[in-house]
Amino acid sequence: MPTDSQSIDPHLDDTQLADTLGTYLANALTETSRVIYGQQEEIKQIIASVLSGGHALLVGAPGLGKTKLVSTLATVMGLSAKRVQFTPDLMPADITGSEILDEDTEGKRSFRFIPGPVFCQLLMADEINRASPRTQSALLQAMQEKYISIAGKDYPLPAPFHVLATQNPIEQEGTYPLPEAQLDRFLVQVNLTYPDLATEKAMLLATTGADEIQAQQIITSEILIKTQALIRRLPIGENLVDSILNLIRNARPETSKDPFIQQNIAWGPGSRAAQALMLLVRARALLNGRLAPNQEDLIALAPAVLRHRIALTFAARAENIQLDDIIQNLLQKAV
Repeated sequence: MPTDSQSIDPHLDDTQLADTLGTYLANALTETSRVIYGQQEEIKQIIASVLSGGHALLVGAPGLGKTKLVSTLATVMGLSAKRVQFTPDLMPADITGSEILDEDTEGKRSFRFIPGPVFCQLLMADEINRASPRTQSALLQAMQEKYISIAGKDYPLPAPFHVLATQNPIEQEGTYPLPEAQLDRFLVQVNLTYPDLATEKAMLLATTGADEIQAQQIITSEILIKTQALIRRLPIGENLVDSILNLIRNARPETSKDPFIQQNIAWGPGSRAAQALMLLVRARALLNGRLAPNQEDLIALAPAVLRHRIALTFAARAENIQLDDIIQNLLQKAV
């Protein structure tokens, strides 16, 4: 396990660096899978979002291991992590921190800033839609700008900084749905589902005994930063770029020539969705031991990138048209 940024030779070219980092990432994925049972593709999507420098929204019923997954990733990646349970009475200062009036030994008074839980490298925002819009907007600035402003002064957040937020799709009473602008800040929306029979049996046997498997650190935050920089330098084929553009533009009712899309999509993904796919396909390729992404990466990642960036019309919802089915149809035409 590397201990600092010097563990990787700074003189490696990009191909050699990709091979070295790919080994660390493969080990990190294996270590995560030792603790989290099933959800292999979903784990790849979440790790890819972190490798791309973005944030992820995890949606799933209670008891599917969302909190365990986030804490495991923090350990495996060597990131300082904190968790905030969002509630309707949570105030922005409860996340960002606040200034207090302090008095020294000589009786001189001054304001001192007390950092909030957002000052970490991996923040778990649990049930983010239960917070008020005011609190959500405070987190939005931290996610987008990587700093917060208190009393006219900017405080930079640690690097790297990532938010993994969760939502419960079952109980919606007393919640505040995230506005489209904030949803768009999440690189992916990962839907976690119930495990299959074999996976659930293995999980029960492993987690209810006297000894429970604990994750071990595999990489460091410095190596993660190197990986994020490398991903932006990985080559991507022109055909794949065209496929991404076709997918995004065909998902918009304004630019699509498909009458079905024009009638059933209220609004489609913006350019940020295409940027997300450009980064994520490279990250997934590196996770899978490849130096360049392919169409398989696009097919695997498109639903997670698009499902929170497309809105169905009222008529489409009334007819029970499923968004994931539309995305699959768009993929068939784009690749």
